[in-house]
Amino acid sequence: MSSVNTAIQLITREQAAATAGGAAANTCSPALARGPWDFDLAEALAGTPAYGPGASAADVAPASTPRQGQLPEEYKLASDAELDARIRAAKAALGDRAVVLGHFYQRDEVIQYADFVGDSFQLANAALTRPDAEAIIFCGVHFMAETADILSRPDQAVILPNLAAGCSMADMADIDSVTECWEQLAEVFGTEPDADGRVPVIPVTYMNSSAALKGFCGEHGGIVCTSSNAATVLEWAFERGQRVLFFPDQHLGRNTAKAMGVPLDRMPMWNPRKDFGGNDEQTLRDSRVILWHGFCSVHKRFNVGQIEKARAQFPGVNVIVHPECPMEVVDAADSAGSTDFIKKAIAAATEPTTFAIGTEINMVNRLAAEYPQHTIFCLDPVICPCSTMYRIHPGYLAWVLEALVRGEVVNRITVDDGVAAPAKVALERMLAARP
Repeated sequence: MSSVNTAIQLITREQAAATAGGAAANTCSPALARGPWDFDLAEALAGTPAYGPGASAADVAPASTPRQGQLPEEYKLASDAELDARIRAAKAALGDRAVVLGHFYQRDEVIQYADFVGDSFQLANAALTRPDAEAIIFCGVHFMAETADILSRPDQAVILPNLAAGCSMADMADIDSVTECWEQLAEVFGTEPDADGRVPVIPVTYMNSSAALKGFCGEHGGIVCTSSNAATVLEWAFERGQRVLFFPDQHLGRNTAKAMGVPLDRMPMWNPRKDFGGNDEQTLRDSRVILWHGFCSVHKRFNVGQIEKARAQFPGVNVIVHPECPMEVVDAADSAGSTDFIKKAIAAATEPTTFAIGTEINMVNRLAAEYPQHTIFCLDPVICPCSTMYRIHPGYLAWVLEALVRGEVVNRITVDDGVAAPAKVALERMLAARP
């Protein structure tokens, strides 16, 4: 089975190439076939950052978005075979001094070099199993590298191969906006606990957020959650607070709270561009979960029509979606869960099964290759990978690895101690809140 990148190259060149798993020969942007360094240069010339082609192309990147300097020409011009040889040679030379982490959503051309593959928190913990590693190369996005830096030793360098690999959803909630929201909520609720000792609001941030927001939660009695333990974390928060402020992903918050029995009319949306988030005081007082106006552009692409089409084409199909998908998509699916949940559900199927999956295309394509006894395809017929994950390319990986061989550390991600300490508190609370 060809990789997503190979399929995109074929589609772009020939405008007629079918991919395995039922996806049509179509991609959301022909620019995906170009090297990510083209977008590094375009952003430098324009003076403004952008997420690049892919699912988040229409999202507006804030001015503070990290930008990647120009990759040396030798890495841009190197063939796939040459990059493969250089990466493998560099890894061999470094040995246990370096560990490469690859997120589920990374392109296959990068994943093949990963020592560990998983979701963001699995990978941050995986790095802890390599105490001799001087460098942790995180092939993911910015907030993931930040989390790894928070959890790793001070003497370990966490490296993000392309600094432009950010996350549009994480950027939808920034520390200034959340702080302003918190202050407005204090105007409405005050700060005193009720008769049961529960404070007015507990902040909960999804793992897909900046270190600053994790630190905010740590400082204000809050906690971090993942897509796999969100319900447990909300239970923890409800024991301590009258309501929850959940950011940045509205869909994970809504889907999780709804499954726990929280009525939709008690989950108002907070729009940071409006006073009191666009709500009146009574709506906020009646709330149980206040949802931030944020979303994942990859999972926003899935819709009920795609599920209906899959069921019509494949009677008995098992539809599994990620809880970052809109509520109506989660409701129409057979089940919803984290990337690890999806992977385990497929691995547990003992009989040949048809699966329609609602998550990022690179992971779906890889699952289809790993489990050929099943028919596995992405609900979205358009090949549209995560824009920011796609900014990582073997050329950047070769560059950072060969720099390490020379004794140079490039693209190091560091979190200030003043942020890292409370962020680690929020992460430790999450670890203690086990299902």
